[in-house]
Amino acid sequence: MDALTRVVIADDHPVFRRGLKALLDSEAGLSVVGEASDGQEAVKVVLDLEPDVVVMDLHMPVLGGVEAAKQILEVLPSLGVLVLTMHEDDELVFAAMKAGARGYLVKTTDDDEIVRAVQAIGAGEAIFSATIAQRMMGYFTAISSSKAVVFPQLTDRERDVLELMASGLDNASIAHRLSLSQKTVRNRVSAIFTKLQVADRAQAIVRAREAGLGSPS
Repeated sequence: MDALTRVVIADDHPVFRRGLKALLDSEAGLSVVGEASDGQEAVKVVLDLEPDVVVMDLHMPVLGGVEAAKQILEVLPSLGVLVLTMHEDDELVFAAMKAGARGYLVKTTDDDEIVRAVQAIGAGEAIFSATIAQRMMGYFTAISSSKAVVFPQLTDRERDVLELMASGLDNASIAHRLSLSQKTVRNRVSAIFTKLQVADRAQAIVRAREAGLGSPS
């Protein structure tokens, strides 16, 4: 039997939440286990329930979706964040990516595509709508001519961890250097493996050193 993908929905519109919950719950393999109506509540619900995926709007009261995603991924870096919003301006798209979102769709997206996105992110993949993907390609093409971005799929903190790994530090030393718990470092290392599509620490270090991060101890 396939594993169940557990989902939390964070959106300040109750009618939209109900509709999305009904859509996702109707799919085999998906289960909505919690809901939140603002960003602060989203952080609490997600940290309490530790789902596989959180589907999050960006414009919510109390705490916005980007900041909520940052706070969630600081503790649960391997969790999949899917942004589902009415807004698709470049600033929000790249703010969400920088926060660690693995997917970005607009609310006008077809139901089937939303379901596929949740399933894909639950399986550790990243997914973006066609228009968002085009903007991402344009953005990274533009910046590649001026300053290379090393592993843009990683968050800033994940990149810090990877650089220290590439310098030969173990998890305990990395935790001490970055003032993090060893559990948080382990979670970040796991997220790095997933995003870089490597099997183990040695492969991650090779990739990092090839990109110019760290130095052999």
